[in-house]
This record gives sequence, C-alpha cells and structure tokens, in this order.
Amino acid sequence: MSDKELEELRRRKLLELQRRIAEEQRKAQAEQQLEMQKQALLRRILSPEARQRLANLKMVKPEFTSQLELQLIQLAQQRRIPIPISDGQLKQILIQLQANKREIKIRRL
Repeated sequence: MSDKELEELRRRKLLELQRRIAEEQRKAQAEQQLEMQKQALLRRILSPEARQRLANLKMVKPEFTSQLELQLIQLAQQRRIPIPISDGQLKQILIQLQANKREIKIRRL
C-alpha cells in the first residue's frame, strides 16, 4: 500500500467513527428528551405520594415500572382514569396487576 492509500483509509475510518459518535449522541439526546417528557406527564398524572411509590418500585422492578408508567400515561390520555392518581389508587392498581399474575408454588418432596 502506498502512503496515499493508507492516508485515504485512515481518513475514511476517522469519518466513519465521527459519524457513529454523532449518531450515538443524537440517539442519547432523543432518549433523554423522551424520558423528560414521560416524567413531566407522570408529574401531572400522579400525586407526589404515588410518584414516590413508583420511584421506590422502580428500584426493585425497573422493567415492570417502565411498562406501568407507559400504561398509566396511555390511560390518562384516553381519560380512562381519574387525574391525579392518589397513592391509594396506585396501590389498588398494583394489587390488581399482582392478582393477575399466576402464583407459582414449588413443592419439595
């Protein structure tokens, strides 16, 4: 390989790396903006006590909580739940969701 070819290859690799970094930054910024919008909606939908309960639950079950947050936002946008949701109402929703899960019992013989 000549020096020109090597230099051209380096330049292409550098441009590709810069493009990837810029794309990752845009993606991270979009995700951060989406999260901020979601949190703003939840502040309007939930009472402070219910938001605290959801934050505590998020530490234990982050995937479950993310799905629950999206469902609460959708229900509020469709006006199918009263706004703001109190801590007691959120407890009832969580109890209903927990009741829908099958209970698994393991018996040892």
